[in-house]
Amino acid sequence: MDSGFKIVAVVGAGPAGLFAARELASHDVRVVLFNRDIKPGGLAEYGIYPDKYKMREGLRNQFRQVLSLEGVEYFGNVRVGENADLTLDDLRQLGFQAILVTTGAQGTHWLNIPGEHLLRAYHAKQLVYHYNKLPPFSKMDIQLGSKVAIIGAGNVMIDLAHYLIAECNVQEITAIARRGPAEVKFDKKELELVAANLDYSDLDLQIEQTAPLMRALGQDPEQAREFIHSALEKASPAPSDAHFRIRFLLSPVRILDDGAGGVGGLELQVNTLVASGDQIRAIGTDERQMLAVDTVLFAVGDQVDEEFGLPVSGGEYIRNESPRYPVDGLSYEVCDPAQHRSLEGIFVAGWSRKSSTGLVGVARKDGVNGAKAILQYLDGQSVPLDFKLDDLCNRIHSVQPYAVSKQDLIRLDVVEQAEAAARGLVEFKFGTNDEMLAAMGILAAVTANPDRSSKG
Repeated sequence: MDSGFKIVAVVGAGPAGLFAARELASHDVRVVLFNRDIKPGGLAEYGIYPDKYKMREGLRNQFRQVLSLEGVEYFGNVRVGENADLTLDDLRQLGFQAILVTTGAQGTHWLNIPGEHLLRAYHAKQLVYHYNKLPPFSKMDIQLGSKVAIIGAGNVMIDLAHYLIAECNVQEITAIARRGPAEVKFDKKELELVAANLDYSDLDLQIEQTAPLMRALGQDPEQAREFIHSALEKASPAPSDAHFRIRFLLSPVRILDDGAGGVGGLELQVNTLVASGDQIRAIGTDERQMLAVDTVLFAVGDQVDEEFGLPVSGGEYIRNESPRYPVDGLSYEVCDPAQHRSLEGIFVAGWSRKSSTGLVGVARKDGVNGAKAILQYLDGQSVPLDFKLDDLCNRIHSVQPYAVSKQDLIRLDVVEQAEAAARGLVEFKFGTNDEMLAAMGILAAVTANPDRSSKG
């Protein structure tokens, strides 16, 4: 990967970054992937429910194929951003002609209501990363009570409810939806996992109460009811007696303290629906309700990392609305708001472009499109003559001696697969970085040679 090729840095090795790398490599562009985590995959590795083995392994095989490409290099356990191992300016100085940021939505989006700091109030990603064994969340002390409120009505809410029903000693789970029954965001297939525990009598009563308002706005309450009821046909057997219900047209306004620093209840604002142009919006009223819960989980989406080094607005990196290199009419170019122009050579894709939007297939397509935008940018540029992979390795290992290569990942795969076989498990994951580094031999290598500057 020395001189003679155009060279691009892709920051983030989730589906968007990996498939962007493949697209770029297919056009004879050399790619260096930088990943915060040791393992590639992002939410495809650490966001998919643990028992979906076939789906996750199918994605892993695709990711392995990308990393096997000669034109793709990988450095895991390397953080890029302000006050990180490398900054965006460092990458520019290292000679990359363009940088594609596909780090996802690594910032945490809260609603900023009183009580979010209390014990047993968590963001969804904390629990999801915990049960999927993403360091350091894998070792986080998660404490759950018996009555849980989940704020949100999407697939993440369903995943959390599934975990609470199947794996935790939880008695009651209440999903809080800001909008009405016609506007839920979860898929029927996902709902099938928890449908056997859902209180359909309570659901029908709520839809009946909301029906006049829905009809006045052109929504069909029977269609909404049928969609949720249809999940019963192929519902998974109930793994516990946990009681699951969904409450509509409610927004949290305050988490109550139980007197000991923990969640002691949830105050909710009652919403109504109003027409706003072609859209239907939920707006708050003066009516309040109290919900007796001892745990609150926020499944309300994420936002980008505000400390990464790119301009942010509304939880997203600011994009140039008049891009020089659009793809399908969309902008992948980061905008400098002070100069009202694109930051030279800096692009975003996946959840870094549009936070918490779509699943793996959407991220994959967006990553490919981000790569296409970069290919337009690179068209006509000369090939750098002074880029040396050895120099890059030396620089990376000078700031992060525990950086992980794609050859290291192969060794980790072998060890984890052997561990799974020895334990009689379908799958095994190490839950800490140190365990993974030890399994790959990196801990021992750094101990033996703290000043190492390259790895095979």
